[in-house]
Amino acid sequence: MVTKINKEFTEKETSLLIDKAISNYDDGELFIEEVVSENLLFDDNKIKNANYDEDKGFGLRVIKGDSVGFAHSSELTKKALRRALESVKNLEKGKNLNRNKTLKTNKSLYTDENPIELVKFEKKVSLLGKINDYARSKDTRVKQVSITIAGNFQKIEVFRDNGQFFNDLRPLVRLNVNITLDSNGMVENGSYGFGGRYTYDDFFNENTWKKAVDMAYKQAIVRLSAIPAPAGEQTVILGPGWPGILLHEAIGHGLEGDFNRKKTSVFANLVGKQVASKQITIVDDGTLKNRRGSLTIDDEGTPTQNTVLIENGILKNFMQDRLNARLMNISPTGNGRRESYSSIPMPRMTNTYMLNGQYEHEELIESTKNGIYATQFGGGQVDITSGKFVFSASEAYLVKDGKIDRPIKGATLIGNGPDILKRVSMVANNLEIDKGIGTCGKEGQSVPVGVGQPSLKVDNLTVGGTA
Repeated sequence: MVTKINKEFTEKETSLLIDKAISNYDDGELFIEEVVSENLLFDDNKIKNANYDEDKGFGLRVIKGDSVGFAHSSELTKKALRRALESVKNLEKGKNLNRNKTLKTNKSLYTDENPIELVKFEKKVSLLGKINDYARSKDTRVKQVSITIAGNFQKIEVFRDNGQFFNDLRPLVRLNVNITLDSNGMVENGSYGFGGRYTYDDFFNENTWKKAVDMAYKQAIVRLSAIPAPAGEQTVILGPGWPGILLHEAIGHGLEGDFNRKKTSVFANLVGKQVASKQITIVDDGTLKNRRGSLTIDDEGTPTQNTVLIENGILKNFMQDRLNARLMNISPTGNGRRESYSSIPMPRMTNTYMLNGQYEHEELIESTKNGIYATQFGGGQVDITSGKFVFSASEAYLVKDGKIDRPIKGATLIGNGPDILKRVSMVANNLEIDKGIGTCGKEGQSVPVGVGQPSLKVDNLTVGGTA
């Protein structure tokens, strides 16, 4: 059952009050949230931190044109709501024109069970101990093992005018393993994580958590034997799955509605134009079952959908919340997202990925005489206006004469998002969505997202290296 503002405050009374407050503006909503979260850190062979938190509150927004009146409170009381209603009245009333149509709610994409309550604390601690023991048993060079289990359960209600009411229950879990190896004074680490919008059940599958340890260990081993990365323009092959984070950052943000309405994105005014290789089709899909970036409805009550952003190289659509969609005279796409009740929604990605191409993964490698194969990425920076990006590869290899060669470290990819789209010469047919670890930041707000792609071959991409 989703929270109510107050026991004496019925859904009907709330709807009437919000309808009266919003009806004279162009748009707006009352967003109510309750969330419980926990984070368990196992480090140095023991539980280092165990945090549990509960938060609840509401955010009230009214909109005129592109101007917003917003008030929020952590008190779910009638008195706090009335104060918020008085506060937003300072915004001049709109003309109530060009309203977005109301869409029906999707069928729930995930379980409505609270993952935190389903498993006892002692059982989670026991699992962390087993993972730690297994990781340390793999190699005498294991210096440090750090494991994190995190979960939260969010309940939301959205009230809009004309009696519109939407609600959703959202679980989210994640497990991360980090292993540090010390080989004769040379220290390297590896990490692996997974999760999604489901319960902790999968975490207790021995094959699943052992795979997480094995993958983190493998990455650390590879880095121990890595040689300095060569610098200069090179052919770069990006592996499937998590390397889609480069696509997310360098291209995805530039396809969000607010940047294009304000014409600050490099993609502004290019709908219908060829912006990428004809092999490339990119979508944002919030309807994938149980995925980290998936939502039954967004934080404005709009059902999520599969939005084709680029099709066969042609720019087709942007990702839209209600405000920017209304001002651009198009329909919202279910991408109105906010970090919490104290944040204003804005157009954000859900699960953004590139569709399969026509080549086998091996063909990309075999067709490359000299280049780099990058399978994992760390941090990076992007300029939305220009599309320029810098990304560091946390796991990468040389490619020589059509074969994967020595692992390398210190490789940094430098380029321009729109430009890289045109330099993709081969797209493989091995699409993967990441394992459920992505978090996206924008204007100080963080939300969970998914990324993905098949393997890509990019010609003449600048690589910063140390060799």
